[in-house]
Amino acid sequence: MSQTPVFDTKGMPFRRLGPSGLRVPLLSLGGWLTLGGSVTGDPVKEIIQTAFENGINMFDTAEVYAQGKSELEMGRVIKELGYKRTDLVVTTKIFWGARGGPNDSGLSRKHIIEGTQECLERLQMTYVDVLFAHRYDRTVPMEEIVRAFNYVIEKGWAFYWGTSEWSAAEIEEAHHIATKLNLIAPIAEQMQHNMFHRERPEKEYAALYKKYGYGTTVWSPLASGMLTGKYNDGIPEGSRFATEAMFKGREATLKTAEGLAQIAKVKELTKIAESLDSTPTALALAWLAKNPNTSTVILGVSSASQLLQNLEALKVLPKITDAHMAQIEEILDNKPEDFPTYSRPALDIYGRL
Repeated sequence: MSQTPVFDTKGMPFRRLGPSGLRVPLLSLGGWLTLGGSVTGDPVKEIIQTAFENGINMFDTAEVYAQGKSELEMGRVIKELGYKRTDLVVTTKIFWGARGGPNDSGLSRKHIIEGTQECLERLQMTYVDVLFAHRYDRTVPMEEIVRAFNYVIEKGWAFYWGTSEWSAAEIEEAHHIATKLNLIAPIAEQMQHNMFHRERPEKEYAALYKKYGYGTTVWSPLASGMLTGKYNDGIPEGSRFATEAMFKGREATLKTAEGLAQIAKVKELTKIAESLDSTPTALALAWLAKNPNTSTVILGVSSASQLLQNLEALKVLPKITDAHMAQIEEILDNKPEDFPTYSRPALDIYGRL
């Protein structure tokens, strides 16, 4: 589908989210582990305000992030800043509820509907732009899942729905059910994708991009910080590996053959970044942005200054040539077998590469 070239004065490229008409910034802001978790109060406002002032108008969260506090903080800050809801793209995810009852998790019709209402209450909003199924629920019939998301959209509580860490077969089944019953199908997947994690997004989903124009909203684009180079010489104080419980014990992992190999690759990638007058962080983000199937790369930051460092990816993006991409592939040496030819050119909505 052709797109009329327009230009954002803030310099942020926008792409359509999958086959939909929804336009999302190439870089967006996520709340996992940070907003409402390790970061609360005024710093949250500073991060969101800095993001918005630099062209990021998409904010992603989930009911499970910080047991609902991520949605609370995000909703509070957006309201305090007085942003018009129409100027924002807000997404959240349903699966793990904030409570532990038997019907407070999963993708039953009951939890999808009640959970969505609770998400909106925490966000202080009447709708989200995209509601993601945070995981697939094998205990619930696919027809019930699709019908429930369709109901949420018909109620106006969400404009679109998507999947997160679903298999290609599960996404295909959802589309089959939606087509059969004349219901609304998911438009995008939120999955892990980075230089060290490529098999699913680049190989397993290849047919989905071609058949449905399926979009991707990418999380962990920096491999939990590995691609920044901060762990090349151990675990620095205050880093995610040092402070987040889920990453405890990573020091031993860094010393394994795999960990040492990744560090060696990061050091080589750093040389390419420096030749482009950039950083390994910006290079890793720009590498993802070069992929035409990437709709938006979700940034996870703990400060406004860190966010600005991530935004350097927009400066290095146009500098990356095919020769640089070939150099990167040689260093990574992990391209999935039978890597497919991209199905469409990597154009943003302004007609730019």
